[in-house]
Amino acid sequence: MKYALVASLILQSSVALARTLVPVHIFAPSPDHFRPIVRNTTFDFGCRAVAHPTSDGKYKLHALLTEDQIEYLQNEYKSVDDISIRKDPARRSVAATAPIGTGDRFKNGTVTPVGLGTQPSGTKISTIMNVNEIPSAVQALAKAYGLVKFDLPYKTFKGATQWAAYVGAGSDKSKYHLYFSAGVHARERGGPDQLIYWVADLLAAQKAGTGLTYGKKSYTNAQVNSVLGAGIVFFPLVNPDGVAYDQSSSSLWRKNRNTKSGSSGGSVGVDINRNFDFLWDYPKYFDDSAEPASTDPGDETFYGTGPASESETKNHVSMYDSFPKIRWFLDIHSAAGDMLYSWGDDDDQSTNTKMNFLNSQYDGQRGATGDSAYREYIPSTDLTNIKTVSSATIAAMKGVGGRSYVSKQSVGLYPTSGASDDYAFSRYWAVPGANKVYGFTMEFGYSTNFYPTLTEFNSNILDTNAGFMDFALSAISVGLE
Repeated sequence: MKYALVASLILQSSVALARTLVPVHIFAPSPDHFRPIVRNTTFDFGCRAVAHPTSDGKYKLHALLTEDQIEYLQNEYKSVDDISIRKDPARRSVAATAPIGTGDRFKNGTVTPVGLGTQPSGTKISTIMNVNEIPSAVQALAKAYGLVKFDLPYKTFKGATQWAAYVGAGSDKSKYHLYFSAGVHARERGGPDQLIYWVADLLAAQKAGTGLTYGKKSYTNAQVNSVLGAGIVFFPLVNPDGVAYDQSSSSLWRKNRNTKSGSSGGSVGVDINRNFDFLWDYPKYFDDSAEPASTDPGDETFYGTGPASESETKNHVSMYDSFPKIRWFLDIHSAAGDMLYSWGDDDDQSTNTKMNFLNSQYDGQRGATGDSAYREYIPSTDLTNIKTVSSATIAAMKGVGGRSYVSKQSVGLYPTSGASDDYAFSRYWAVPGANKVYGFTMEFGYSTNFYPTLTEFNSNILDTNAGFMDFALSAISVGLE
């Protein structure tokens, strides 16, 4: 591996604004070989870069690159035997085959959505919800079951009123312990649907006195009641401006649509999942070798103009004030096939309490994984708790139909800053009086396959809905208070 290429890879950014992206595989002997490549913030590795083992003992990294970027990498590595770059024509050929719904199948909140867990095996949902159907579906659940849908305080850059909902534990907001969000990254199709259909299943099963079945996984009515009794808060469409744009353009759009930092092409928008107030000012906090986000508006991971600069982020954070006893948070993303737990800025350790994100002594040292200069402190009990719930969630998702999912720490191939899951967990130490919240990111589906086929879309619903059930049941077992 030519590590001397790091500088040229990071500096090479002239093609970042092109929007025609091609799925590719990059092959190497080990995950470490990918690290210099993933540090280039002009390259798009989906939600997070993931190195998958292959049958011949190598590793495969999925990416979405322009033709110019592919040519650039192929030229740089043409004389290197241990690195190869190949297009993925199979994945490209099935892109966008699950259609987006037209009109409003929920008839302005008068037709109640029905999930797959309460229907016969083999039932299929024929289209992904369009951006207008999502609130209509939740309004229908409110009319049918008494769920509470409410507006959030900040409007998006495009003027959209954001909203969320809660159900299961009555009117006392201090009784709500489970928080779910989806639709942060616009192109990750299906996340809002999965969350809404799951809530619909829970409420329908509770009313009918029945259980739920997702593929090979089944749950009793007692378990349904237990999950609802824990109190569910959900924010299913965090990025409505971005989702509307992606659904109309099929451009694999990731960010929101704020034009303050750039008004054309890829320079539009902020990555909401790099905008939270957790080590947001990464040039100050991280080692120079780490690129946990980007200061360039043209990059997919552009972090914004300040911590929580975006209305979507502010609204997300406001939920913790409205529901002060949230203990468990799950942010729904695609596409990697992972369940990720804190921390995302560096390797975990449970011995040195001084190595923590609030200690300025370690500014400039975070993010260089695999060394001992800095590792993020996490109490051993907390680490046990989050691993327990993460493993239970993955086991449920695998149990539906046997697709492969992995539980692991968020830091992965490269560190992140300003992410929703780390922010949730960090609040206990950074915000006076805040409840401890365990934060997770669920990456459903297959790597960089943001536009699933119709079959994959339905499989994703089954997998994630079983995952949500065991996430909640395991969280209840570990403790809600």
